[in-house]
Amino acid sequence: MITKYKPKSSFARSGGQAKAGKAVRPYRAKSEIKREEPIAGQVKRPAEIKAGAKDSLNKLRVMTLGGLEEVGRNMTLIEYNKEIIVIDMGLQFPEEDMPGIDYIIPNISYLEGKEDWIKGVVITHGHMDHIGGIPHIMGKIGNPPMFMGRLTAGLVRKRAEEFNKCPKLNIAEVDETSRLQLGKNFKIEFLRVNHSIPDCFAIIIHTPVGTLIHTGDFKIDYSPVNDKPADLNRIAQIGGEGILMLLADSTDSTHPGYQVSESYIGDEIGRLFDKIQGRIIIGTFASQLSRVQKMFDLAAKYGRRIYLQGRTMNDNVEIAHQIGYLRFNPKILIDSDNELKRVPDNKLIILGTGAQGESNAFLMRVVNGEHRSIHLKEGDTVIFSSSIIPGNERAIQNLMDMIVRQGAKVINYEMMDVHAGGHAKQEDLKLMMRLLKPQYFMPIEGNHFMLRAHADLAEQVGIPKTNVFVADNGQVVEFTSLQGKIVGRLTQEKVPSEYVMVDGLGVGDVSNIVLRDRRVMAEDGMIVIIATIDSRTGEPIGNPDIISRGFVYMKENKELIEKTRMKVKKIVKDHDPRTPADDDYIKNKIRNDIGQFLFSQTKRRPMVLPVVIKV
Repeated sequence: MITKYKPKSSFARSGGQAKAGKAVRPYRAKSEIKREEPIAGQVKRPAEIKAGAKDSLNKLRVMTLGGLEEVGRNMTLIEYNKEIIVIDMGLQFPEEDMPGIDYIIPNISYLEGKEDWIKGVVITHGHMDHIGGIPHIMGKIGNPPMFMGRLTAGLVRKRAEEFNKCPKLNIAEVDETSRLQLGKNFKIEFLRVNHSIPDCFAIIIHTPVGTLIHTGDFKIDYSPVNDKPADLNRIAQIGGEGILMLLADSTDSTHPGYQVSESYIGDEIGRLFDKIQGRIIIGTFASQLSRVQKMFDLAAKYGRRIYLQGRTMNDNVEIAHQIGYLRFNPKILIDSDNELKRVPDNKLIILGTGAQGESNAFLMRVVNGEHRSIHLKEGDTVIFSSSIIPGNERAIQNLMDMIVRQGAKVINYEMMDVHAGGHAKQEDLKLMMRLLKPQYFMPIEGNHFMLRAHADLAEQVGIPKTNVFVADNGQVVEFTSLQGKIVGRLTQEKVPSEYVMVDGLGVGDVSNIVLRDRRVMAEDGMIVIIATIDSRTGEPIGNPDIISRGFVYMKENKELIEKTRMKVKKIVKDHDPRTPADDDYIKNKIRNDIGQFLFSQTKRRPMVLPVVIKV
């Protein structure tokens, strides 16, 4: 259950788990708790926690199932004494060498059989790399209670509606004043932080061993759009109380300086609007709701109307508007294609998805001429109001080429400040570490080189190198309280963290073998060989049929196809006529021999699929 009360100057501890409809015994402020003298290099801990520890050998374990080797698939487990809390359940978009895969979700094998250990799921914010795996995972872990901000709850509920197998989620909405008691060992606080979407929280986890802080995605923005700035005073106050370990966002740890404010980006785009006379087409992330709010503000200021494009964009705007996170006059929206035709070009903004060059998104359908009502023309200006996600460079370059060829003008973040990232850069990251002063530090949410860069920053602000844990997915970080000392270490133990790939309705049924076969077919194609044989004698009947897909064009390679056909016929004939032919033997022989033959002739390795028909 969740208990809310007026915020105090510092976190105070509960006497027990809050129950609905019953008064909660007031927390006693930490300042009132007698403290021990801290051991050199160790986190200060309240004496009453030490006294209440049943076993000095109890271990606090931290396991990150995704987000330590990639940007996405974020999911972290905090475990103590057979109790677990889960932070985030995200998805990761497929890499270029994963043909046909929709997305990837965390591997939850470690939680199998531990459903009753899970005391709650806490979600930091509403981006897909933090909520995308929820419909696939919640039913498999016993559907524990979930806690998240109001906007995040709306987005999670909307996504869950799209999945028939997702159970009805037990969601409680929280804010920065909320306090949770999850199980016997976890007391949770929420710290509001800024990002590119409202309702983002860092999670403060008080355990019998010490306090952990998980930042989620964050940046330091002193003038956010439709959101409150992070409370730096409170962050410093929490740091003064003693933090065992900080787990912090590393996505922009390789970029020096400070992150640009969202308000500044809105002002820059506003200066563009002064000069543009034709249609303005803006591509951005549907989840970039702070940016979307700025577009509505600018539309009202310059007398333009907005036509939303993309299902996710429409859904997110509707949810955010209903709960008050987007503020605009509904009359500013264009409802139909017929109304669109009546709006002059200099009074129109088209706001949609596809700035990453996604094949089915709004912008790509426009440039391909597949959109039912919007086509590019002279005088259009297309603004890419998002940075490039690594791996999408070529798709975005091709998209820009096609836009310019059709007479429109392109503006992106490299030409002007039309995008502000949602992640803290190096100086912001160092500020967070200086304010919180953790004893141990664990960079999360990024590729390995990003984690290493963040680890270097931690050393620069004075955190000992031995206390900085750069882990791989699934690697266990362990803390032990022994005779008043807290010792942390990065163990060699690993829990399962392999990819679980989602392909259509299939979850986890695409193995590495299937993916390898897809890559082979994508690179060298396939050839199907159909041999018909007499079931009694094993003799071939007629010539084998050959079908080539993605390997060679058969009409222009008649000699190669004919040689292949004769070689197959010889393979089928080469057996003892006194015994029936063995189907498996013939298939394997065709697969191996024809594969080697085709490689010798073409230096390509197509997938060979033999089919044997007995008549």
